[in-house]
Amino acid sequence: VQLVESGGGLVQPGGSLRLSCAASGFAFSRAALGWARQVPGKGLEWVSRLGGDGSTYYADFVKGRFTISRDNVKNTVYLQMNSLKPEDTAVYFCVKVLINRGFGSRGQGTQVTVSS
Repeated sequence: VQLVESGGGLVQPGGSLRLSCAASGFAFSRAALGWARQVPGKGLEWVSRLGGDGSTYYADFVKGRFTISRDNVKNTVYLQMNSLKPEDTAVYFCVKVLINRGFGSRGQGTQVTVSS
């Protein structure tokens, strides 16, 4: 399993970013994938998940602002982040979702910083 994130960076409050995760080494179209984030001193928390059947989950703190999607031809999952807030600052990881909705394999992470 290989997951490679990109698209992080520095953005002002209210701005947007799109994270991408290029995946390989497993049956991508059937896999449940997600995005999780971590801030220093805290554990990993789910932001959003996307099942192989197209079902979605969003954490309450991103509902209405973030959108998860996938391209089964490019083997890539995306996270469109709009209306970003300073509290969205974190390292964002692309994660393969376990059958119990736990955290499976993940990428190296990409830093998102929301600051003026």
